[in-house]
Amino acid sequence: MKTGIRMAVAMVAAVSSGAMAAPFSVSSNDMRDGQPLAQQHWFAGFGCTGGNVSPQLAWKNAPAGTRSFAVTVQDPDAPTGSGWWHWTVVNIASSVFSLPAGAGDKNSATLPGGAVQGRNDFGYAGFGGACPPAGDKPHRYRFTVWALDVPTLPVDAGASGALVGYLLHSHALASAQLTAMAGR
Repeated sequence: MKTGIRMAVAMVAAVSSGAMAAPFSVSSNDMRDGQPLAQQHWFAGFGCTGGNVSPQLAWKNAPAGTRSFAVTVQDPDAPTGSGWWHWTVVNIASSVFSLPAGAGDKNSATLPGGAVQGRNDFGYAGFGGACPPAGDKPHRYRFTVWALDVPTLPVDAGASGALVGYLLHSHALASAQLTAMAGR
C-alpha cells in the first residue's frame, strides 16, 4: 500500500515538474535590469554624447507557437504624453535568439535577414540611444522582446513606434523585458 502511494506521489511530481515550462526571458551582456545604461548606449545628439550603439540582447524559452520575434525600446518617462520610441525591429525569424551589440545601427549588416527596423522618435529607422532631458529624474528604458504568432508584421522602415506597438499587442504570445536607467 505504501509503495503504491509513493509511486502515485512520484508520478504526480514528475508530471507537474514536466508541465512547468521556464518563463520567456531576455538577457544582455551589455546591461543589467534596473541598472544605469552605459554611455555607449546613449544617443549622440540632443545634448547627449553617447556612442548610440544598441546593446546585445539574447532571449530564451519562447512559448509554443512563436512564429517570429520583435524588439522594442521605449522610454515611458519622456515628457511627451506618450513616451519616446528609441527602437523597433520586427520580423525576426523564430530561429533567431539574439541580436549582437550594434545591430540597431541604421546601416547595420548584423540584423537577421528579413528583419525590419521602424522609425524611432528621433526620426530615422534604427536604434536611438538614451537621452533624457537634463535635470529630469532618471528615465526607464524598457528593452522588450516580443514572441509573436505571425511570421511577419506588415510594416516598413517608415513605421512609427505607435503603429509597431499596436501590431505587437495584437499578435503577442509573450514578452520579456529588461529595464535600464539613464539620467543627466
